Amino acid sequence: MELNSLRYVSEKREREFNKLNIYTAEDLCRHFPRDYLDMTEISPLAGAYHHDIILTACEVLSVEYNRYSRRPYVKALCQQGGYVFNAIWFNQPYVASKLTRGLYLFYGRVQNKYGTGCSMINPSFERADDNRRLKGLIPVYPLSGGLTQGVVRSTVKNALEKVKIESLIPSFLRNKYALIPLAEAYKKVHCPQSRDDIKLGSERIALEEYFLLISAFKVVKGGRDDARLKSYSVTRGGLEEFISRFPFAFTGGQKTAVEEIFSDIKSPRTMNRLLQGDVGSGKTAVALAGIYMAVSSGYQAAMIAPTEVLALQNAQLIKKYFPEYRVASLTGSTSASDKKAIKKALASGEADIVCGTHAVIQGDVVFKNLSFVVCDEQHRFGVAQRASLSEKGEGCDVLVMSATPIPRTLSLIFYGDLDISVIKDKPSNRLEITTAIIPERKYSDMYRYVEEQAKLGNRAYFVCPKIEGDEEGTVMSVTELFEELKVKMPSVRVALLHGKMKDAEKTAVVSAFKSGEYDCLVSTTVIEVGVDVPEATTMIIYNAERFGLAQLHQLRGRVGRGDRKSYCFLLCGVDTDEARARLSVIVNNSDGFKIADEDLKLRGGGDFMGTRQSGKMLNDIKNLKYPVEAVFTAKAISDEAFSGRFDVKLLTRIAAEKYESLKDITLN
Repeated sequence: MELNSLRYVSEKREREFNKLNIYTAEDLCRHFPRDYLDMTEISPLAGAYHHDIILTACEVLSVEYNRYSRRPYVKALCQQGGYVFNAIWFNQPYVASKLTRGLYLFYGRVQNKYGTGCSMINPSFERADDNRRLKGLIPVYPLSGGLTQGVVRSTVKNALEKVKIESLIPSFLRNKYALIPLAEAYKKVHCPQSRDDIKLGSERIALEEYFLLISAFKVVKGGRDDARLKSYSVTRGGLEEFISRFPFAFTGGQKTAVEEIFSDIKSPRTMNRLLQGDVGSGKTAVALAGIYMAVSSGYQAAMIAPTEVLALQNAQLIKKYFPEYRVASLTGSTSASDKKAIKKALASGEADIVCGTHAVIQGDVVFKNLSFVVCDEQHRFGVAQRASLSEKGEGCDVLVMSATPIPRTLSLIFYGDLDISVIKDKPSNRLEITTAIIPERKYSDMYRYVEEQAKLGNRAYFVCPKIEGDEEGTVMSVTELFEELKVKMPSVRVALLHGKMKDAEKTAVVSAFKSGEYDCLVSTTVIEVGVDVPEATTMIIYNAERFGLAQLHQLRGRVGRGDRKSYCFLLCGVDTDEARARLSVIVNNSDGFKIADEDLKLRGGGDFMGTRQSGKMLNDIKNLKYPVEAVFTAKAISDEAFSGRFDVKLLTRIAAEKYESLKDITLN
């Protein structure tokens, strides 16, 4: 059903929805809330703690707008009984025209700092009359451009009334597992009457999507026992000579992984192996050993990475350890003339190794004798992308690497077509990273520490969950922090990095940071993987409670990559028992696999693949929090559906129609 067939959707709003990858009414139904406003109980402000989010009633006494401040704000003087406080809205001048004297309901975060009194920052508000809008559990949706929460809420409700939502799970299995109707689950998520509704609805939707995801894997992956077409001449002696080039001894886990790859390339079938390892465990060194097995046998090898920064970093590393071989680098920003020369060299066999991004996968990139393929951070690549690269050679061996620790049982579900190697130990020269939760009263001390470290030549990352501020104003954005740090630390050179920048821009910023032109890098999670700066010793993460534990562990892994003592500071936007319990797991653990297990216990399966999920299927459930049991139940249902009692061809056709192409599935 077309979007413009819904109420409230003009051509302009349709374009705004398109920016969120919403093109149909069905897409809108799958645009799930990222949070909920709890309007079920009105609370007094006097009893609220710092950073509590509450709904409270008050009288507005006066309103003023200061447009000349560095951050323009609207301030309302309010009274609740005999208690007087301020409500402040930053960068929202329209609030001044909407607020007048009278009784209001405010919903927002309380700032209750010792000695400065109480205030509310960027609260939602409405007149306190009988026609309350702020009541119950109100969904909060991801927004884009000129869309507002009110518009999205109204449009989603209209879509739910018009769209026919049907389950793809066979009816006999729905009955066996006592699953609620899928349409009812969507209503519980978008229009909940209680927290139990949210939990029940999201679990049911997650189970449905996982059923289709796991079933799709079974269709897409097909057979795995392809006969080997290429014979490798590399010997163990030659391999050991190559490994001796590294300035460190391989760990036990690295040696085992190399041996497993060596056994694979000597076996009668092609290799299809996942190399899982914690942050800093030395996966890249193992991959280089695999590349050596191919090029020393007279074949070509390719290594692809999800970002240009990581691809260029890998290319520099390969050139260092393969001086006798010809190494090419191919990315989106490679000049047209260089691209032409590189493609010619790959086709003729003049280039032995190519390191690049998705540019390597393009149809006009042809190899003379490609035999070994490495996908770095494979969760950023779809099944089809991985396959299209390996198909550029005849009978290619494929090694995919992931730094996101996943418990083995889940790995077996999602990587059923891959053999799995796990590196659990780390190089002995790596120092432990000290992690701490920093209260707001210590922020000024933290800034002074960063300034002192900058004078010593050490660098710092500041990570925020958002690029720009929004109407709620409860989450730090990189643009706000960038401006703030320039004022708070005038002696420190600060750079800005985020996903909306062009690849060439991002590469230039990271290169400048690595070379020491900047002391601090303010960034979103684009630096989560791959960025290797040995001089970076401090990682500061704002609103740490909004990240998954596995993602926090990945971010922490950006420091401690040299011989200097490193620290990770977690800044928490909310002070709740749940947030403290989650963050304490990071504080007390450095083993990514243990953290992944704890993450599953605390938050469920929605986090082990990261928060930046992409790809048509997982994008539909990226904002849901659900228990890992949904994964295993979905697998059980899928196994039964594929046991012969259900038409697999029908499932494939339905899935293909719903998601356009099963081959676009990605695991992030």
